[in-house]
Amino acid sequence: MNGPDFTKSDLLPVIAQDADDGEVLMLAYMNQEAWQETCATGRVCYYSRSRDKLWRKGEESGNFQEVRAIYYDCDADTVLVKVTQHGGAACHEGYRSCFFRQLDTATGDVTVVGDRIFDPAEVYKTND
Repeated sequence: MNGPDFTKSDLLPVIAQDADDGEVLMLAYMNQEAWQETCATGRVCYYSRSRDKLWRKGEESGNFQEVRAIYYDCDADTVLVKVTQHGGAACHEGYRSCFFRQLDTATGDVTVVGDRIFDPAEVYKTND
């Protein structure tokens, strides 16, 4: 097998991890078309479940992910992409990582543990 097994599911989870420091940047999904585009272009392409279409990471924000390595798990149903995150932020809320909230399990308090790199209202302007 040369890649993940899309016969198990049309959408497979994808973990994006910084290739240099190992920080987990985000979790998203790929269908077979997004997988093929990612492999062909060297830029990560996901499948947006909310928009029901391919999502070329960075197409609006400019914060794209360059593939450094691709792995898939023993069951061939989860993908790990090690990337160089261009533009500084992987998160659509403007943070480097989508995992910028930390839960204190003793108190239930949540702390923001990252700095916002960009203002989403400025980057994702709508023409309403």
